[in-house]
Amino acid sequence: MNNKSINSNKQFMIGNGILAFGVFFIVCLFLYLGFRNQSKNNDKEKTFAGIYTVEIADSFTGDSLSVYINDSLLFNSSIGNTAIKFQVKRFAEESTLMVVDNHTDEITPFNLNPEGSQIAVEKKNGKIFIQETAND
Repeated sequence: MNNKSINSNKQFMIGNGILAFGVFFIVCLFLYLGFRNQSKNNDKEKTFAGIYTVEIADSFTGDSLSVYINDSLLFNSSIGNTAIKFQVKRFAEESTLMVVDNHTDEITPFNLNPEGSQIAVEKKNGKIFIQETAND
């Protein structure tokens, strides 16, 4: 009887050892898969060719707008009687322009051309319209 309990304890310990080795292998595999695509030169920032030219039409007179590209705030002010035009260098592979009406908190998103473009933002009948034309 004493020999039987030693044998079952031995089997239990061997089973736990195999299970621990399997868990260790799976953790190492996931760590390898997670870190293999990171670039070696983290100090060097990527630069992108292309410029976005955003023009806010005078149809927004008296409105308060916020303009974002991705998560970067570019413009946050009330619009006067004149059109506003500004340029932004492209800083990401894919960019989204978001125009926010600060009075109603209505967001108008727009996916931008990866090569840069000219964007016209207008307001017609209470709705925000965005038109994009390619750079020359």
